[in-house]
Amino acid sequence: MFPQLRSHAPREAATFSRLAASRDRARHVLLAVLTAAALAAPVASARSQDSPVPPRTERIKLSGPRFGVTYLGGSLVDSLAAEDIDVGRLITQFGWQWERQFNVGDTGPTAVSEWVLLVGGLEQGTFLPSLSWILGLRTKNGSEFGVGPNLSAAGFALAIGAGVTRRSGSLNLPFNLSVVPSSLGTRVSVLTGFTIR
Repeated sequence: MFPQLRSHAPREAATFSRLAASRDRARHVLLAVLTAAALAAPVASARSQDSPVPPRTERIKLSGPRFGVTYLGGSLVDSLAAEDIDVGRLITQFGWQWERQFNVGDTGPTAVSEWVLLVGGLEQGTFLPSLSWILGLRTKNGSEFGVGPNLSAAGFALAIGAGVTRRSGSLNLPFNLSVVPSSLGTRVSVLTGFTIR
């Protein structure tokens, strides 16, 4: 006579398990970043003691377009389908990156702060925006690494990125790989673009 209610306990347990695994991965990555920073600090401290006056900081603005592809892992595609958004596991990304470098000299790494706004899935007739704020370091040879918060349709998550920037005259060509683990699955993006300085 009355409809039987379905238990959501198995689904909630699976969601909690995925959330705990994602949180553990983010914790391990954060621990690795902090360990690397702690190991690099004595070298930077020794260099700074050679000069009684800190070097003047040069702020450089580098902004430009970004494009690439993102792989949607886990249950991300299914959760989007539940919201009537049908996409495949691979989507294109187009957007813009606002970057500011804090250059303190000719040696050592450069601090970098980046805001990256992307729109994914346009080739599939879908508008999936995401916004990341990445804080990191770039070496003199162009290698870079950073972490920061990410906001997307999947919610808030931690974005982890690494890459290299190649220079040709005043043209900068970045090539980046980013990983964004979340409770619904992991997004892996490969992006490129350009800036001019």
